[in-house]
Amino acid sequence: MNEIIVSMENICKAFPGVKALDHVKFELRSGEVMALLGENGAGKSTLMKVLSGVYTRDEGSLEIFGKEYGDLTPKQAQEAGVAIIHQELNMCRHLSVAENMFLGREISKGLSLNNTKMEAEAKKILDDLKIDIDPRQTVGDLPVSKQQMVEIAKALSINAKILIMDEPTSSLTAREIEDLFRIIKKLKSEGKGIVYISHRLEELQHIVDRVTIMRDGQYITSMDFGAVTMEQIISYMVGREIKEKFPRVECKKGKKVFEVKNLNAGKMVRNINFSVYEGEIVGFAGLMGAGRTETTRAIFGVDPKESGEIYVDDKEVEIKCPMDAIKNGVVLAPEDRKKDGLCTKLSIRHNLALPNLDIVCDKLGIINNAKETELCDKAVRELRIKTPSIDVDSGNLSGGNQQKVVVGKWLARDSRVVIFDEPTRGIDVGAKVEIYNLMNELKKQGIAVMFVSSEMPEVMGIADRIIVMCDGRITGEVMAKDTSQNEILTLATTFEDKKINSQSGKEEV
Repeated sequence: MNEIIVSMENICKAFPGVKALDHVKFELRSGEVMALLGENGAGKSTLMKVLSGVYTRDEGSLEIFGKEYGDLTPKQAQEAGVAIIHQELNMCRHLSVAENMFLGREISKGLSLNNTKMEAEAKKILDDLKIDIDPRQTVGDLPVSKQQMVEIAKALSINAKILIMDEPTSSLTAREIEDLFRIIKKLKSEGKGIVYISHRLEELQHIVDRVTIMRDGQYITSMDFGAVTMEQIISYMVGREIKEKFPRVECKKGKKVFEVKNLNAGKMVRNINFSVYEGEIVGFAGLMGAGRTETTRAIFGVDPKESGEIYVDDKEVEIKCPMDAIKNGVVLAPEDRKKDGLCTKLSIRHNLALPNLDIVCDKLGIINNAKETELCDKAVRELRIKTPSIDVDSGNLSGGNQQKVVVGKWLARDSRVVIFDEPTRGIDVGAKVEIYNLMNELKKQGIAVMFVSSEMPEVMGIADRIIVMCDGRITGEVMAKDTSQNEILTLATTFEDKKINSQSGKEEV
């Protein structure tokens, strides 16, 4: 225990136009949880991808269990006992849970795959972790939270001695986080080394032994977690003091901008009614699976609605697809930015311009380069997107900066309603404040702002009014300044009392 199992010195890595790592050092010991901290773009994920063989370093030395490695490949890293759980889920959505867990190391039976054995092995691993998922289920049909747990089970299934967790709790419920911490403590007691990357700093006190802090691709410091305060950690991370975690702006409540009446869309959007007014931010709270994301998708036209009416500035609008929503001034920054919000193979410029072609093109449909550049530069400047150029591929950006690009797409439009679904998931404390300030700016402009968040302090800190959902229904509405976490949690767990009809087999309320 406490022997050095990973040693990285003077690690450098550059991408076109971006120096991601600049002579970084890192050390991990057996039987410890090391928190790797820093703002988005600090280089944390890049450093861990070097350790796991995903990226080849340009300079520097790397030792794992005392053995020096040159150009480390992912297979070599896995054989050395390194497993990584990526921040952006990295799974084959069309394959089953078991097939994903054994991808690249399939169990065969003669000339064919032994699916029965793989499913049995996968079930054993999932059961050991107390994860209630059928190994035969298609991964793409699982919610993001369940996909994250499959990633964790997949990493643990190779009996890794060095486990890298990049934002592992970003999509997990409180119960699932408790299970994860239980697993981490078990692995730590077995002498395994764990690198824990998270922007949820409040989590660190439960599991972390030491911290390493990075900023702008450089190593800043390492220290025992017990020897530093949270304020000091934030100061090291951002290089400045964050004075207000949840900046709130008071505005006079104006006219009704947005209204949803009797919206129904499948089992998770049932008879939804609410309004949003000028000068307010409306937050949607609830537990995972409450129907909040499904409601935003139905409003935006991603999922077809069965019934209901949508009004913008007291005028009913017909939304059958996202283009209808955009034309009527309703825009959405989705929960899964990589899958639904970005074209990661395209540049920042093209991502920002794509939904705004009607603005940057002339009457003949030819792009006005000057207008396009002006639109993109404005978004980068106002959102402080860290990039050397708007022509850098968005896939090369950190998770937080990718989120800013998603939000930036809508800045140029004359939108009346802006919907944010988990806008700060996987984003550092400094970038969170910038997103909150953007929401406040929209609020001051009289734009209707609604946002979904699984972080209760965030909803209470930024929203003026909070709508609580459970089981696909709105179960309560409270003013943020007059409520408590207990009241919100009570409303978020107000399930319908259902029973099964013994003759028909159907649910009854």
